[in-house]
Amino acid sequence: MVPYTKKMPALDIIKSKIYSREALLKQLPVWRFNDQKLVFTNGCFDIIHLGHIDYLAKASDLGDELIVGINSDASVKLLNKGNSRPLQDEQSRALIIASLHFVTAVVLFDEETPQALIGVIKPNVLVKGADYDANEINAKNKRFIVGSDSVRAAGGIVKTLDYLEGYSTSAIEQKIKTSF
Repeated sequence: MVPYTKKMPALDIIKSKIYSREALLKQLPVWRFNDQKLVFTNGCFDIIHLGHIDYLAKASDLGDELIVGINSDASVKLLNKGNSRPLQDEQSRALIIASLHFVTAVVLFDEETPQALIGVIKPNVLVKGADYDANEINAKNKRFIVGSDSVRAAGGIVKTLDYLEGYSTSAIEQKIKTSF
C-alpha cells in the first residue's frame, strides 16, 4: 500500500489498495515480516449495505490487515445469483470496498470459490458469515467454509460472524423490483 501523503489524491490512495494476485504475492512477505496478522474474507459485495459494513469492520478487528477477495463478474455468473447479477461491475465493487478505511487490500478472483486465493494468501484468520459453520469439515456440506482446511493446516483459525439482521443484497434487489 502506498503511504498517505497530503499530495496524493484520495482516489489514488483507494486504487492503491486494489491488488492483482501477483502484486499481492509481493506484498504478503512484507506484512509477514512486520508480524502482521492477516485476515481474509470474500464475497460479491454487489450493493454495499449496512450489513456489509458491520461484517467487514468486525472482520478487520480480528487482525492487522484485512484482505478482501471479490468475485469477478465472471465468478458471480458461476454462482447462479440470477441474470441481473452482478448489478455493478467488478472494478466498481473493488473500488467501493477499497474505499473503506479498515480494508487493507482488495483482490479479484475469477474462480467459483476463493480456494486457490486462500492457498496463496495463507491468512492467519479466515472469516465468513454465520450462514457457514466454522467447525464443518465436510467439503460437500453447504455450510463448509472453502479454504478452512488449508488455513487450519497452516495454524490459522476460522471464524464466523453474525449478520446484521434485515440487511442483504437480495432483499434490497427484491425491494427495488417490487417498488415499480
